[in-house]
Amino acid sequence: MTPPAHRPPRRRRLGRSARATGAWLAAIVFFFPVLWMVLTAFKPESAAYTRTPHLVFSPTLAQFRAVFSSGIGTYLANSALASVISTVLALILAAPAAYALSVRPVRKWRNALFFFISTKMLPVVAAIIPLYLAVRDLGALDGIGALVILYAAMNLPIAVWMLRSFFLEVPREVLEAARVDGATTRQELTAVLLPMVLPGITATALICLIFSWNEFFLALNLTSFRAATIPVFLVGFITSEGLYWAKLSAAATLACLPVLLAGWAAQRQLVRGLSMGAVK
Repeated sequence: MTPPAHRPPRRRRLGRSARATGAWLAAIVFFFPVLWMVLTAFKPESAAYTRTPHLVFSPTLAQFRAVFSSGIGTYLANSALASVISTVLALILAAPAAYALSVRPVRKWRNALFFFISTKMLPVVAAIIPLYLAVRDLGALDGIGALVILYAAMNLPIAVWMLRSFFLEVPREVLEAARVDGATTRQELTAVLLPMVLPGITATALICLIFSWNEFFLALNLTSFRAATIPVFLVGFITSEGLYWAKLSAAATLACLPVLLAGWAAQRQLVRGLSMGAVK
């Protein structure tokens, strides 16, 4: 007997169920370390540092109090300041470059695109000595300004590539209509293009923000205390006596929280931006 037209065949339903089950299993596998980190943050140190995991324990906020007493606020503020300013700077520089490489392509634009992405192929460890000497000679060691410039330069190639992809999604008829109405190049970029690709800009900003927030190597070598960021703070829990797992988990939970909140707040724009074709 042929099944009704409005009901999918049994094989199709089984396939959908299998894909949904696989997706949930993959999500649980990827999310479990984060969940375990959060649970460990509420454990006493004796329950966290055991060979047999303790699933039943009395939650405590002692680890969070210890982390706050260690001065994590200063490191969070440094990370937020360096990440936000560098992200804004990267977007300001990337928007005109992406415009010139997409809507009004310059000569040899393919070479320019390759040059941008080729800068990501150089390991940062290979450039740390000249960078350190340059920052030292400028008197910018242990300063937020040096991190802002370096983080913006680090994220600029990705921002250019992503914004260019978003600009290419804008129908050319809209731009032609704006030119017929007498829009200048600046007005075409700021009043037409940027509002239309706002979800893509949000996605680009969030990715740049995450990369800057998680950056460790430059912050470790170019800062000491005044401008040290949250990844440098987390290293302080590695001592000669071993790891303080509960305190480290509490600090890592607080370090992840701002990025998670930013992603949650921008999730609608992020999904719309990534679906525009930037990440294919």
